[in-house]
Amino acid sequence: MKEATRKLLEKAGHSIKTAEKLSEPDEVEFVATRAYYAMFYIAEAVLFEKGLAFKKHSAVHAAFGEHIAKKGLLDSKFHRWLIEAFSARISSDYETNTAIPLATATKMIEQAKEFLEAAQQYLSGRDTT
Repeated sequence: MKEATRKLLEKAGHSIKTAEKLSEPDEVEFVATRAYYAMFYIAEAVLFEKGLAFKKHSAVHAAFGEHIAKKGLLDSKFHRWLIEAFSARISSDYETNTAIPLATATKMIEQAKEFLEAAQQYLSGRDTT
């Protein structure tokens, strides 16, 4: 596994831990942001390991769908969760009248954990270093 891939997965794990620490009703909007970024880093890591790197979130989303989900390398639910989490992050970061329920934020953390575990298993199966 490439060093940059490892670092992205570490950032994902750290983002999940931070989201868990913020899992209180008055901090819930920040949970969505951290859970999304965990998923984003995971998607970047998987793509990077395949030699693909992108600067825009939309490009990462599209490439993950095309190169990973559609090819069945990882379950397509992870692509769906990534896009749903992005929408929640946009709402929580930029909208002042939108509240994300704590149950939704907690679910996002669990999804990020599952995504990270699946990506680690996939990448360890490809590890040639």
